[in-house]
Amino acid sequence: VKDMQFRGGISELMKQASRMQRRVEETREANKDRTVEATGANGQVKVTASLARALVRIDIDPELYASDRELALDAAVAAANVALVQAAEEMDKEIAKVTGGAKIPGIT
Repeated sequence: VKDMQFRGGISELMKQASRMQRRVEETREANKDRTVEATGANGQVKVTASLARALVRIDIDPELYASDRELALDAAVAAANVALVQAAEEMDKEIAKVTGGAKIPGIT
């Protein structure tokens, strides 16, 4: 079995990894304030989350909250979880553009 040889050696490989890490960080920073929305209870609950995976806003129809507080709160939690998953997926898509879809431990 022939040894793997990297063009430019291990130092070039480390430089490439460093550049990719920097591009991933720049991508995270550039997209952290983008948002996604999820709804629940037939649109009476709306949750907004940032691609940095933070909740930004929760809107609950006052009539729903007044008539069925538990349903409103359960719908808010469910919508928040969906929004956070969507945010993670969107950020992963943006990072995949930089990494070519490769999952690199310690970088992505």
